[in-house]
Amino acid sequence: MATFRDNPYGAFNYLVSMGVGDEASVVAGFSDVSGLGGEISYSDYRNGNEKFNTVRKVANTFKNDDITLKRGLVGSTDLFEWFKAVREGDHDPRQISITLMDEGRQPVATFRLKNAQPKKWVGPTLAAKGGGEVAMEELHLVHEGVDYE
Repeated sequence: MATFRDNPYGAFNYLVSMGVGDEASVVAGFSDVSGLGGEISYSDYRNGNEKFNTVRKVANTFKNDDITLKRGLVGSTDLFEWFKAVREGDHDPRQISITLMDEGRQPVATFRLKNAQPKKWVGPTLAAKGGGEVAMEELHLVHEGVDYE
């Protein structure tokens, strides 16, 4: 699906699909998706009979970064209901796909989160200062790995 090209894709054209309500339905237009990443830890290792006095790096554990989704409040409580259900003991991991689209709205890359679960929900900041800010909510997710297609 990912296609090489000279100009990078814009970061503003994407879909988030998650198992909330209908399995694999698009829940809402998220304004921000961040945290796609991971880190590999390494251990130092050296044999006692090594010729050179340096250590080798041996890969061991892998750590996934938390994903943050932000959207304007749209009258849907689906994200909070998922968070609340897990908070109250319901084990409900979901497969989430984040699909990057090209200028013609064709998928070019998909990031699939394995067994994503809500970690933190942040409600909107409300302030009566007369500005035109949008009421936003955030959902922070933990997951067990990202596949990139």
